[in-house]
This record gives sequence, C-alpha cells and structure tokens, in this order.
Amino acid sequence: MIADWYVLIEEDTRSTERADGTDLKLHRWTLVGMHRIGQDQAEAVAAAEDAALNHLPGILARHARPGEEPARHALLSQDGAWIVLVKQRHRQCHIRVTTAQLMHAREEKEAPPKSLKEKLRRAVEGPVPAVKPWTWTREDKADQT
Repeated sequence: MIADWYVLIEEDTRSTERADGTDLKLHRWTLVGMHRIGQDQAEAVAAAEDAALNHLPGILARHARPGEEPARHALLSQDGAWIVLVKQRHRQCHIRVTTAQLMHAREEKEAPPKSLKEKLRRAVEGPVPAVKPWTWTREDKADQT
C-alpha cells in the first residue's frame, strides 16, 4: 500500500458567520474524496483528469434535476493540479483534483486505560505537562556545538 498513487478531490466549502453585524463568508478547502489508484502514476494522472471533468460537488448534486449538466471550466496548473469551476443556475463550486503518492502511513495507537490509582494521583498532582510541539532541528547545527 505504501507508494500507491491516490487521486485527492477537494471542494471549496463556504460558511457564513456573523460578527458585529457583518456577514463573513469563510472559505476553506475540504477533502471530500481520496481514491486509491495503484502503482501506476500515469493511471493516476488519467484518473485525476477524469475526476476533474466529471466530479459533481454535493451541493450541486442535491439540487440538480435529471438530465441537467452544469457548466464546467477546468484548468490544469503547472504542478499538475486541476482547478475546476462548476456552475449550475445561481450556484457555483470550486474543486481541486490532485494526485499524490502515499509515502508514510501509521495506525492510531491508544494508551492503556488508567487505573483508579493513576486517576487519583493525577487529581492530586495536576495534569501531565503538554507535549512539546514539533520543531525542525538542523543536523549541521548539532555539528557546530
């Protein structure tokens, strides 16, 4: 499964928030599809193009009538990502389709449940210190010290 190629489909989702009497239209990219293709990069590129030309965002699919086909403008960027504008009546959506190769995967690992003794100790001693955030350490810095 490592080194397999995937097609990622992201949709530009918009939410409207009110702040101080003003409507704020907030946009963010949301991953809506991750499709495993296999070992062949060319097949992944072809699948990404097919997804860019045929994927229908959920908001448009919910309001589409049988036989309707939305307007679609698909742009291929230099890095190989497809940016697609899909319009139907007064609604429009943006999608981004990219290919990616899985380079690392790790399963979730849960800590064992705490005993009553550990829970009481934690209540008396207070919470465990937070984990330090990740920072980049250059190897050549270590050579200078």
